[in-house]
Amino acid sequence: MIQIANRLKHVEEYYFSKKLREVRLLQSQGKPIINLGIGSPDLNPPERVLNALVETFNETGAHKYQSYQGTPELREAIANFYKRQFGVPLSPLTEVLPLMGSKEGILHISLAFLNEGDEVLIPNPGYPTYNSVTNLVGAVPVAYDLTEENNWFPDLVALEKRGLEKVKLMWVSYPHMPTGAQASNKLFEDLITFAKRNDILIVNDNPYSFILNRYPRSILKYKDAKEVCLELNSLSKTFNMAGWRVGMLLGKTEYVKAVLRVKSNMDSGMFLGIQKGAIEALNCSEMWYLSLNSVYEQRRKIVWQIAEALNCTYDKGATGLFVWAKLPDYIDAEEYVDLILKEKSVFIAPGTIFGSNGDRYIRISLCAPQEELEEALERLR
Repeated sequence: MIQIANRLKHVEEYYFSKKLREVRLLQSQGKPIINLGIGSPDLNPPERVLNALVETFNETGAHKYQSYQGTPELREAIANFYKRQFGVPLSPLTEVLPLMGSKEGILHISLAFLNEGDEVLIPNPGYPTYNSVTNLVGAVPVAYDLTEENNWFPDLVALEKRGLEKVKLMWVSYPHMPTGAQASNKLFEDLITFAKRNDILIVNDNPYSFILNRYPRSILKYKDAKEVCLELNSLSKTFNMAGWRVGMLLGKTEYVKAVLRVKSNMDSGMFLGIQKGAIEALNCSEMWYLSLNSVYEQRRKIVWQIAEALNCTYDKGATGLFVWAKLPDYIDAEEYVDLILKEKSVFIAPGTIFGSNGDRYIRISLCAPQEELEEALERLR
């Protein structure tokens, strides 16, 4: 048998890829599984987005290869969105790069900036892809602790005491996934100062800013941020377009160009209809955000009750598509969620998949209709 590449020695199949296969198997056997494990919005995108997609089908040239950088109109819409929503001025020509989902951007950024042996600071808990991509490109993941006691903020003083000579890149994600913690102005300012002092590129992964969050922020708004920061964003959560795979990279011209050198060798451009739908999404009025969040507010009230039924504590001030709930000390998260899946036919994500600091936590998604959430609550009481 042909041997697999060494880079896969430290990379496992993505947890949700494996777990959802198990869930589908149970469903095929007649189990009435309610999936509260993943953040895949179940609501539709805005109608204007769907119309723009359909109207493109018969347009001349719509089915040809598209630009690696996206259409000028899409880049303009992204730049206008960032100016309007975050107060961040960006050049649509050089500081904006559309992506086929922000997850793609994690790999492209890593390939563009990391050499073998470079160290990468990765949040614990945090998005598992940061760690797996770091391993895939031959760099060295270095976990940094985020704890409830410190508001899920990094201890930058402790990191500097550790020594940062080999660190090239740091992943942050605010609003934070999975905890829903929001960054303060001071945290972003401190991160930028920290990055400048230690010659580190910080990437803020920012797809949850508009979900149950009154104060959307971009790290690029802060002084000197473009010198040491990039930001990823996505239409998946804000506009219910997860399957469309539309993301974006924002930042300094030279950094964006470096990522384009990777991306242009990996794909051949985004389908024109998807780009036109994305433009319509980015131009939505404030009514879209209000109506979306009114649905999530109602769902979150039920999920809070689910957390209470499981004897968990949680932070009502957290944002995003999930409720991050702390289990009683004597309960093992992975064993508990497996038991709930087996006995109650409800799938919830264990906090351990996001890092060791997620041990004793579970993550419950808001991406299920209200009637399913109410049914899950009844099963778990």
